[in-house]
Amino acid sequence: MNDNFKKRGVIKMHDTAMMYGKCFFETYLKDAKDLVIVDIGAQDVNGSLRSVAPKDNQYIGLDFVKGKGVDIILTDSYQLPLETGSVDVIVSSSCLEHSEFFWLSFNEMLRVLKPSGVLYINAPSNGAYHRYPVDCWRFYPDSGVALQNWGNRSGYDCALLESFIGIRKKDMWHDFVAVFVKDKVSASKYPQRIQVKTEEFMNGRLLNSDEITNRHNFFYII
Repeated sequence: MNDNFKKRGVIKMHDTAMMYGKCFFETYLKDAKDLVIVDIGAQDVNGSLRSVAPKDNQYIGLDFVKGKGVDIILTDSYQLPLETGSVDVIVSSSCLEHSEFFWLSFNEMLRVLKPSGVLYINAPSNGAYHRYPVDCWRFYPDSGVALQNWGNRSGYDCALLESFIGIRKKDMWHDFVAVFVKDKVSASKYPQRIQVKTEEFMNGRLLNSDEITNRHNFFYII
C-alpha cells in the first residue's frame, strides 16, 4: 500500500476496539493453542489486541513502523511477507480506513489464511477525519456482505460469519466489526457468535441470513 499505513501506528486504540477484539478472541478462539495469529496494524501505542489474545499461540505483529508489538515491518500491505495458507487467524483493528484499496488488502489477508482460518476486522463506521497519512473510508452494515461477495468474485469461497455496528462509549467511534472464514465449508468449526454474547451492537448480519439483527435507523454522525 505504498505509504498509506506508515503513520497508522500513532492512532491510539479506543475503548470499544479493545472490547470487541477481546470478544472476538473469547468467542471464536477460546482455549485455542498452537495457532498462528497475525495482527495487521499491530503497533502498541495505547493498547494492543495482543494483550487480550489467547496465550500459547504464535502472535505476529505487522505494521509499517518500528515499535512495540511490531515483529515484521511492512513495505507493501498488498503483498504480505507470508506464505499462502500459512496463518490461522488475522486481526486488523482501526486500519482499513487508511487503505486506499482496502479490498485488495482484504484479498491478501484471505490469501495467507489457511482454508479454515478466520479474519477479524474492526474499522470505523463514523467518526472524525483522521489522516495517517490518509483517511479514506467508513464501513456500514452491508459492508461485510460486500466484502464477502468481493472475495467470492476474486476466487475465494469465503463467508461472512457475522458483522455488526458497535455501540460507542467514551470515544466517538461506532465500530464496524466483521468476522470471516476463508472457506465457507469450515464455517461449522465456529458455531459461536459475538452477537449472542453481547447486546452492545446494532444492525447485525449473520451467516446465511438476510435479516438485520437489532436493527436501528440512525445517522452515522461524529
